[in-house]
Amino acid sequence: MPKRAFVFALLTILFWSSAYVGIRIGLTAFSAWHVVLLRFLTASVVLLVGVLLTRGRLVPPRDAWWRVAASGLTGFTIYHTALTLGERTVDANTASFIIAAAPLFSTLLARLFLGERLRRWAWLGTGISFLGVGVISGFGQGWHWNALLIVLSAVSTAVFFVLERPLLDKHKALDVTAWVTWAGTIPMLLYAYHLPEAVARAPLYPLLWVIYIGVFPAALAYLTWSLALAAAPMGQVTPVLYLNPILASLLGWTVLGEHPTWGLAAGGFLVLGGVYLIQVRGRAPAIKETVARAIGEGG
Repeated sequence: MPKRAFVFALLTILFWSSAYVGIRIGLTAFSAWHVVLLRFLTASVVLLVGVLLTRGRLVPPRDAWWRVAASGLTGFTIYHTALTLGERTVDANTASFIIAAAPLFSTLLARLFLGERLRRWAWLGTGISFLGVGVISGFGQGWHWNALLIVLSAVSTAVFFVLERPLLDKHKALDVTAWVTWAGTIPMLLYAYHLPEAVARAPLYPLLWVIYIGVFPAALAYLTWSLALAAAPMGQVTPVLYLNPILASLLGWTVLGEHPTWGLAAGGFLVLGGVYLIQVRGRAPAIKETVARAIGEGG
């Protein structure tokens, strides 16, 4: 892999993996609803500046409106709301490995709605990943209904990647990212009640973390990921994405003191092993692209 592509990919993974920790810290001072809204208001402003500086397109073409709206709803409103609500009790380690199972949902959706063919290895990988999610959910800290919200976020991001892919085939990645982020942030304005008061009384440390996860994991990481793919073939870049839940667990351990359990380690191994079988041994190119996008989504 070219050095430039590796640097961009590594930056992306560092940003995405840190989001789980940032959410947990933000929840110490804000409600989950306020964390989500403040994060994506920040991201929306950053992306607006980016589109203006690159002279991109601020408004999607009319025939793409429905797809942009659906992508924003699933990939941002539902995904990030469910993830943040879930992390009220589910630790960053557990959440990152459950989200790592998103490719198996993307694979199944690609089979159902895009007509993409699955090979036997892909079916085997799907079963192994499902088993891993069950193990994680049973043994991870904070397992209860909030863990189901993390699973919901994994499913919603899988739907998002199926919806978004045709947009990326026709338009600039930065423009698409901005459109779907703005579309997903608009419904979040329902969470704005008492947000100014919450910001005014919040300690500086969690406030800065929420702003950080808006600027970096929610906005800039998508740009660095696009730059990595522009600098090297997808097949060379995507293996770096397997570091995402591992780095998130390490950050959760060192920053938050969330110690991984043996159940989490075993379930994480099954999830990543199943995803590996889906991506590498499944071999269908279109499925590999869908899965690659899903592996990369991290918080």
